[in-house]
Amino acid sequence: MYEHLEEIEKHYNEINEELTKPEVLGDIKKTTSLTKELSELEDVVTTFKKYKEILKQIDENKELLKDKDLGEMAKEELDRLEEEKKETENELEHLLIPKDPNDNKNVIIEIRGAAGGDEANIFAGDLFRMYTRYAEKHGFKYEVYNAVEGDAGGYAQIEFMVKGEGAYSKFKYESGSHRVQRVPKTESNGRLQTSTATVLVMPEAEEVDVEIDPKDLRIDIYRSSGKGGQGVNTTDSAVRITHLPTGLVVTCQNERSQIQNKEEAMRVLKSRLYQMEEERKEKEEGQERRSKIGTGDRAEKIRTYNYPQNRVTDHRIGFTTKNLDRVMDGDLDPIIDALGEEDEARKLAGEKE
Repeated sequence: MYEHLEEIEKHYNEINEELTKPEVLGDIKKTTSLTKELSELEDVVTTFKKYKEILKQIDENKELLKDKDLGEMAKEELDRLEEEKKETENELEHLLIPKDPNDNKNVIIEIRGAAGGDEANIFAGDLFRMYTRYAEKHGFKYEVYNAVEGDAGGYAQIEFMVKGEGAYSKFKYESGSHRVQRVPKTESNGRLQTSTATVLVMPEAEEVDVEIDPKDLRIDIYRSSGKGGQGVNTTDSAVRITHLPTGLVVTCQNERSQIQNKEEAMRVLKSRLYQMEEERKEKEEGQERRSKIGTGDRAEKIRTYNYPQNRVTDHRIGFTTKNLDRVMDGDLDPIIDALGEEDEARKLAGEKE
């Protein structure tokens, strides 16, 4: 580990040196990239410098053990330093866990009612409210770009973006099938029903991530459907973009302007293509590590929301909380934190092996 940290510190110093050169400072793209990399390495380098200072003090105190007057004091200081050394080594191990390059990106979330008819759509609406309340509590902004309302409430499908530093890191474990167990509003006999809604989470692709050839696109303009603000469904402003090579279709109809809808749809299309490429690389390179929590597949049942017992269970890590009412009101932190800690522990175990 020590040699690896020395390499990181050397690279950090090289970046600092690069950022003093006029030709680099004149290149905004390169400066931004290097500054971002420098920021990502800063915690590791600062902690490594602290670690080296601890090692130096340990050596000095070992020498002082021979001194009649200072030996006892040096022994006490050595005990303290050894404990600090252990803590700093643990800190460095965690800092060296590979960071997800998408963590700081905005996130695109799609929720669909699945098994359970009207109740599944109502549950999809409940999940949408849960996520948007959670986003608001963390200071994130969100905007809906496509929604198909259910006949009895909720959504057959709703797609939205959450914007803010670190948004993807908070939502990335949510992809999969979410199951609800409760007596539906639509059930006259009071029988318990199990329904599902699926969630797909994607990082927003940046301009540098994906290039799209305009010749690969078919763009259709049509009239918005469903409820909306005044004027939304009286003009041909909705946009449907089909990416011909992959067959991916993206729809956006929530903005009044055709241009705005097209821009939103293109952002989503780029993110979907980016996600597909990431999945392809992962499969090709055999990176389905044991450290990964879940597959991110819509079909994977990840969580159950049991209303009679006021219980939420995340099946991937065996985590249960009896605060379903608070979770549905956006208090997702205990679940998200538990998933993050388990993910880090698995990655750390993988690194040690």
